Amino acid sequence: MIQYIKDYSFKNKRALIRVDFNVPLNSNFQITDDTKMKATIPTIQKVLNKGGAAILMSHLGRPKGGYEERFSLKHLVHYLTNTFNTKVHFAKDCVGPDPQKKSKALKPGEILLLENLRFHPEEKAGDETFAKALATLGEVYINDAFATAHRSHASTSTIAQYFKEKIAGYVMQAELENANRVLKNIERPFTAIIGGAKVSDKIVLIENLLEKVDNLLIGGGMSYTFQKALGGSVGASLLEEDYIKLASQLLEKSAKKGINLFLPADIVVADCFTNEATIAISDGKIVQEGWIGLDIGPETQKKFATIIQNARTILWNGPMGVFEMPNFNKGTKAIAKAVVKATEKGAFSLVGGGQSAAALNSLGFSDKVSYISTGGGALLAYIEGRELPGIAALHVDKHFLPLPCFSSE
Repeated sequence: MIQYIKDYSFKNKRALIRVDFNVPLNSNFQITDDTKMKATIPTIQKVLNKGGAAILMSHLGRPKGGYEERFSLKHLVHYLTNTFNTKVHFAKDCVGPDPQKKSKALKPGEILLLENLRFHPEEKAGDETFAKALATLGEVYINDAFATAHRSHASTSTIAQYFKEKIAGYVMQAELENANRVLKNIERPFTAIIGGAKVSDKIVLIENLLEKVDNLLIGGGMSYTFQKALGGSVGASLLEEDYIKLASQLLEKSAKKGINLFLPADIVVADCFTNEATIAISDGKIVQEGWIGLDIGPETQKKFATIIQNARTILWNGPMGVFEMPNFNKGTKAIAKAVVKATEKGAFSLVGGGQSAAALNSLGFSDKVSYISTGGGALLAYIEGRELPGIAALHVDKHFLPLPCFSSE
């Protein structure tokens, strides 16, 4: 059983919260996309409003094992101060004397932001000593970083065993509830749209979805391996030779289960991999030598849109083409519009994956689908049926190891 934040009183308690502040910064260290930080506001505000103090810990970027100015969380203090209109303290490290001193001095209603967890290699290693040091900073542990829940890191998994009171934040709760709607509480027809570059990245996902969906729409670079498995010619399109046999097996499995698996009937091809390339429309099964498939074609856009708009449950993960290039993003945008229309008609829509979300944002549709997941890899892992360490660690029946050095006074 997992305890959720709405059921807890934080009066006079220091809540150690694992948030996901892995946000992009420009050359002036200004936040260019605050989506992840916005998502955590309700959890932090709940702690503050209920008389507690919030100690925030997160990673940022991929530091190489030590301090790097561009990855310092100190650049986020101004944003937090403006957002919460309260005193925001900053610890120059996440463990050691400075955070210990500032944590003990923290008053109800205040925030302490710790320095980047990944400046210490022990974080990714799931080191117990490092996790214990973090645990001494708070009296209750909250994990609100679903995007890192599939990692066995010190701050997301190892640390939980040192807290009797461990809680899922609002982001974590929303992610689990919405993912379960496409896993357990399915209203049919259920249509999944899967795109992206490589079939090798989505094998387990597709296998699990074949046990649940009514319609499976496959686009993007991964579709060419399936076309090849059917005997088609893919020209110079992305092809994973080692996965042709597996793609064939997935096609056979879908047919045996009566699943409607759709591949692009037509595609947009180019004579080279640039936005300025010469473009043509090709049969999805016959790509001429030297040409590259870079998007789904207009007929496929219409067909996929019709299937999507008739669905009652929708899962979308991955672009239909090279979304970064304007000449090859029309397929992805068509899917985004279709998902929105279906949602307006009462369908439940769950969108996961950076470029799928980017397509919705670019069209101003981010608030017109049921839910956009903040955790691409974690969402895929959960839908694949894997146990996520960050979630498993929150179960209150897990073994509790009290810290002898910890004091709640």
